[in-house]
Amino acid sequence: MSPFMLLFWNAVILVVSFFILWLICLKTRDVTPIDSVWALGMVALATTSFFLTDGQYTRKWVLLALCAAWGLRLGGYMLWRWRDHGPDRRYQAMLGKAEARKGWGFGKATALLVFATQAPLLFIVCLPVQLGQADGNTPLGIIAMIGVGLAILGIIFETVGDAQLVRFKRDPNNVGKVMDKGLWKYTRHPNYFGDACVWWGLFLIASETPYGLWTIIGPILLTWTLMRWSGAPTVEGRLHKTRPGYADYVRRTSGFIPMPPKKV
Repeated sequence: MSPFMLLFWNAVILVVSFFILWLICLKTRDVTPIDSVWALGMVALATTSFFLTDGQYTRKWVLLALCAAWGLRLGGYMLWRWRDHGPDRRYQAMLGKAEARKGWGFGKATALLVFATQAPLLFIVCLPVQLGQADGNTPLGIIAMIGVGLAILGIIFETVGDAQLVRFKRDPNNVGKVMDKGLWKYTRHPNYFGDACVWWGLFLIASETPYGLWTIIGPILLTWTLMRWSGAPTVEGRLHKTRPGYADYVRRTSGFIPMPPKKV
């Protein structure tokens, strides 16, 4: 199958899946599950690409396995967090503003502000695991090996960071406090740093193929989204208002790449 047809069928699968999920969310009046689908959807596209392409077999297995390890872990974690914490306040605030200021109903607001933005982002970010499997008989080289190591580092890093945060929040003595222990001592967003490592690693694996090199837009878009758009700015805006010591934490702690804390 040509790369064009691969992307076409993956896009069809993604649109149909998101349409079905949108219909479900209309019934539940809650779009929080989209966070789980963000990760699981990438695993789905990596899987369909595995069966629809005839690229180098080892590379295909590596891309699929790493994407699945990352996506199933993150998707499961987000699903658990939704069931444990309830609807995401970010979505509630965004949809509430759309209804109040623009007069949009729940269906229109969710379709335009959530699903119509998340679907193309998901599709572009996971281009490395799609086109990276599409062609190339070259065996895994040194660049791909570096990518494997980087992706594994990212999976471990964000898994540990998420576990540390869950444990911190479960302690009633930490209510209202800032999490600045473990990995959170060295970066304010170990989960985002881990995400970026995973997808830059997957890009490096894909980059040894003729089409994979062009998928660099995926990790670039993900990194920008996490640090400049819907990731860190949204989280930190809320924490500045709800955590009295968060400003000091920001001054001494790296915003992304793990670094020793500054002395303030």
